[in-house]
Amino acid sequence: MKQRTRRTTLTTAVAAALLLLLAVACGGARGGTVGTGPDVTGIDWTVDSVTADGTTHRAPAHAHMRIEDGRAAGGLGCNQFSGTAEITGDQLRLSRLRTTRMACDSARMTFERALSRTLTSGPLTMAGEGGTLTLTASGGDRVQLSRT
Repeated sequence: MKQRTRRTTLTTAVAAALLLLLAVACGGARGGTVGTGPDVTGIDWTVDSVTADGTTHRAPAHAHMRIEDGRAAGGLGCNQFSGTAEITGDQLRLSRLRTTRMACDSARMTFERALSRTLTSGPLTMAGEGGTLTLTASGGDRVQLSRT
């Protein structure tokens, strides 16, 4: 009987150690984040501009974004948005974007349409340096952000 108790205790200890190792190994991936791209989660980002179809649009006040726990939320310049954020390596994919539907002046609505279209165009390549972040779509459209 003692032999069986020791074996059970040893098996339990090994299982606990393996679970601990697995938890530590997976601990760096948070909020849908996997890989080695720039750390963009848990940061308040101000949207500076969006370049779509070769035209750069300066962001109106209050355009911002935050990515955390697999979600993205922020302001498009007039309307608020939220959605799902998935990060793999240096790629960000935003999906299931939901927005409020307020009407604003023409310039802000033009910016907002360009920004939301770029953010949801597919995976965006992330490049960050010194408090800035550039999100680039496969077609070349891009969003410039800076850390708040």
